[in-house]
Amino acid sequence: MQDFVIDAFAFCRNNEQSSGSLQVAELLRLSEDCANSEGVLEWSLTGGQNQYGHPELKLTVNGAVNLVCQRCLTPFAYEIDSESVLVLAKSEEDADEIEALLEDDEVDVVVGSKSLNVRDLIEDEALLAIPQSPRHAVCPDTSGNSVPKAETAPADGSKKESPFAVLKNWNGRT
Repeated sequence: MQDFVIDAFAFCRNNEQSSGSLQVAELLRLSEDCANSEGVLEWSLTGGQNQYGHPELKLTVNGAVNLVCQRCLTPFAYEIDSESVLVLAKSEEDADEIEALLEDDEVDVVVGSKSLNVRDLIEDEALLAIPQSPRHAVCPDTSGNSVPKAETAPADGSKKESPFAVLKNWNGRT
């Protein structure tokens, strides 16, 4: 997808809608955080006004990306299902006033632009939707069975000693 630039204020004023799909490979920052650049993100952007008459964009991003599990270091598919609401302000001062008025952590107030790159907005939303430390719910073991990683024992069959066991005999003298 080429850069898709809109006048965000006109988009909201005219209650416009747009949607499409993007290959993960087209989103360089997102691709860097993924195991590979496979996957497709479906997106939808709707303009309008909030209950106070401020311009508002609603963005949904859905799709799968391949992340690397931080426990077992194997790739896995992660489903992005994200929806955000962006209220547009004309300046930083206006943004602060609108934020105080809304008192809603689910709504982000941003300074709008007459040249908003929708592709960057979609990529930002996807990046915010993926976990900082991605993990399988249950990591696969080497035999092909799925075992919760926390329940695995050392390969030699010995009981794993608690890292705090050494403190049991410590008397605090140096």
